[in-house]
Amino acid sequence: MKLVTFTSDNEVRLGAVRDNSVIDLELAMGLLRADTLGIETRPELQEAADTVLAPGAVPRDMTELLGRGDAWRLGLAAILEAAAAFPEPARLPRGLFTPLERVRLRAPLLRPGKIVCVGLNYESHRAEQGIQTPARPIFFLKSNNTICGLGDPIVLPPNAQQVDFEAEFAVVIGKRGKAIPEEKVFEHIAGYTILNDVSARDLQIGDKQWFRGKSCDTFAPLGPWIVTKDEIPDPHALGISLTLNGNTMQDSNTSDLIFKIQFLVNYLSQSLTWEPGDLLSTGTPGGVGHHRQPPVHLRPGDSVSITVEKIGTLTNPVVGP
Repeated sequence: MKLVTFTSDNEVRLGAVRDNSVIDLELAMGLLRADTLGIETRPELQEAADTVLAPGAVPRDMTELLGRGDAWRLGLAAILEAAAAFPEPARLPRGLFTPLERVRLRAPLLRPGKIVCVGLNYESHRAEQGIQTPARPIFFLKSNNTICGLGDPIVLPPNAQQVDFEAEFAVVIGKRGKAIPEEKVFEHIAGYTILNDVSARDLQIGDKQWFRGKSCDTFAPLGPWIVTKDEIPDPHALGISLTLNGNTMQDSNTSDLIFKIQFLVNYLSQSLTWEPGDLLSTGTPGGVGHHRQPPVHLRPGDSVSITVEKIGTLTNPVVGP
């Protein structure tokens, strides 16, 4: 299931993408309350309906939706499938299904709790810098003012001249936990998405630490949606690539990760508590602009697209300050 945050009639809503349409979750839950789908005569859907309706209100945002757990999301998927196959579409509420091209997708998580990133976590990225493999993972944080969505502009700040791109595969946490054993890590993951870890290299180098150069407004394009983990059984076997103005700059696979997802989630959970809606961005492969000869940095008018297998493509224009 692809979970989205979208805008309809200037209102931010939650949805799921199916067959190039966005299904409005609030309207879908309304179908259950009215029993438009005839759940009472369909025992195979009764458990799913009971699970979805048990919390009462519609989730207020994606973080709350994720926090409802795997069983709730699986129940929701079953109900949405039933709505899509309903033989009397005229009885369905207007706006339940909207063509994808007619909605504005927002970042699926508008305000993540934590944006935890991993540095130097692809062998190819380590090699292009000519440094040794780190003995321990290198973590840093981005603040959530960086978040923007599909099609939103990356705004180059006036105090940075060397802004770079970084294609990243991001893990979305769905269950609270601390000291999580590696064998239980996937129980705490809701799904996966794409993040562009946009970075002002001159600020990073000048500051001698990464926070400011990684946390400028719009420096974390995210999306276009969250793909639930049941659709990606092996997150360590996904193609990941980035194009700049149509030219391939990064082309790799998540199999090249130095520290794997189970290890990263477990390692940090010894010190901090993971919460629903937190992001773990797993690092970028080789090919970033700053380490090319000559270096390539983002300029107004550029277009950056990141594609991750089984997720989709996240595209953002670049504009000046």
